[in-house]
Amino acid sequence: MQTPCIDVCSIDPKTGLCTGCGRTLAEIGGWMSFSDDERERLMALLPARLFAKGQDISQATQIMPERRA
Repeated sequence: MQTPCIDVCSIDPKTGLCTGCGRTLAEIGGWMSFSDDERERLMALLPARLFAKGQDISQATQIMPERRA
């Protein structure tokens, strides 16, 4: 299973994103239950999130929609 984790696990309190991979806690916690398509879609968003780190992250951050049971 593909993962963006680089073993630098620290949540930035300002952005709510992991400083290593750019995911939120909810995205990290749900990673194993996401479909391959959901993981691919999220991984496509991460570079922009990491690039925007330290800038106005609210403009660059797209949170993965909550999964429906």
